[in-house]
Amino acid sequence: MKIDDFDFELPDELIAQTPLKDRSASRLLVLNRKTGEIQHKYFPSIKSHLSPGDCLVLNDTRVLPARLYGTKKDTKANVEILLLHQQEKDRWEVLVKPAKKVKQGTGLIFGDGRLKAICTEEKKHGGRVLEFSYEGIFYEVLDELGEMPLPPYIKEQLPEKERYQTVFAKEEGSAAAPTAGLHFTKALLDEIKDMGVRIVFITLHVGLGTFRPVSAETIEEHNMHAEFFHMSKGAADILNKVKENGGKIFSVGTTSTRTLETIMRDNEGIFTESTGWTDIFIYPPYEFKAVDALITNFHLPKSTLIMLVSALADRKTVLHAYEEAVKERYRFFSFGDAMLIL
Repeated sequence: MKIDDFDFELPDELIAQTPLKDRSASRLLVLNRKTGEIQHKYFPSIKSHLSPGDCLVLNDTRVLPARLYGTKKDTKANVEILLLHQQEKDRWEVLVKPAKKVKQGTGLIFGDGRLKAICTEEKKHGGRVLEFSYEGIFYEVLDELGEMPLPPYIKEQLPEKERYQTVFAKEEGSAAAPTAGLHFTKALLDEIKDMGVRIVFITLHVGLGTFRPVSAETIEEHNMHAEFFHMSKGAADILNKVKENGGKIFSVGTTSTRTLETIMRDNEGIFTESTGWTDIFIYPPYEFKAVDALITNFHLPKSTLIMLVSALADRKTVLHAYEEAVKERYRFFSFGDAMLIL
C-alpha cells in the first residue's frame, strides 16, 4: 500500500496547542469498526462501553525532560539534543541539532556546567551516542536543566511539566508521552475499577520512531525503530484470565497496543512476563491477537499510528471517521480529543 493512502486534510487550527484544564473534559468519538457507526460523546462516557470482567491496559512510561540546550566545549556553538534511550548507566542515544556540529570526540556543556557530555559514536539521521558526566543524581540534574520534548507541531509553551505526563506515569525513560492516557484522571480510573474492570499497567518507552516521518513511498519499505517494553508476570496473569473468561481487552494507546501484540505474537498466543525491544509495525491487513478495543488520540496524516488504527478498523472507515472529526471540530494530536474503536 502507498503511504499517500493514509493522507487527509486537516486545518491547522484544529491542532491542539495546549491541554484542557480538566484532563477528562475531552470529547470522545466512538467508532464501531464493524458497522462504521459514529457517536459523539465526552471522555467520561468511556465507562458506558466497559463491563465487569473487561481489562483496561495502560502504558505507565514516564516522559523524561529530555530536551537539553547546550554548547560545544571548544567553539561555544549552540546545540540542542533529545535523549532517546539509555544504553548504559551514563551513555545515551540522542538526536542532535545541528548534527553536523557534533562529531565523535566533541565535548558538550549544559547549563552551568553541572552536566557535560562527550560524543562517543555517530549514527545516521542526526543520531549520536553521548557519555555524560555530572555532579549529583542524573535525573535530578536533568529535571533542573531539561525541557519536555513536545512534538514539533505544538508551538505553545507548557507551563506545567506534569501536564505532559499521565497521572499513572511511573517508569522513567520515554521520549514522548503515551498521549491516549492523558485523558484519564485518578478519579475516573477509580470509578472504572469500582465497576469490576481490571486495570493493568505495562511499559513501552516511546523512542525515535515517534519523531521520524515516514519517508518511504510504500508501507512495506518503512523500517520501524525499536522501542523498549516490559510486562510483569502479574499483568500477564490478569490478561490471560480476562481472555479465558471472555472479557474484552481495551488497549489505551498505540504504544500499549504494540506491546500487547508483540508479546502475544512472540509467545504462541498467550501473555507472558516479557522484557525486550519491539519494532513491530502494524498496518493493514493485520489480524489482532490481543486487543479487542482501542482508545487513542487522532493521529498525523501518513503516520505509522494512523496505519495501526486503520489495521483495526479498516482504512476507509477510519478516514471517514477522521473526516467527521474535522467536520465536528475535534481537537487533534497530543493534546487533542480521543477516539474509541470498538
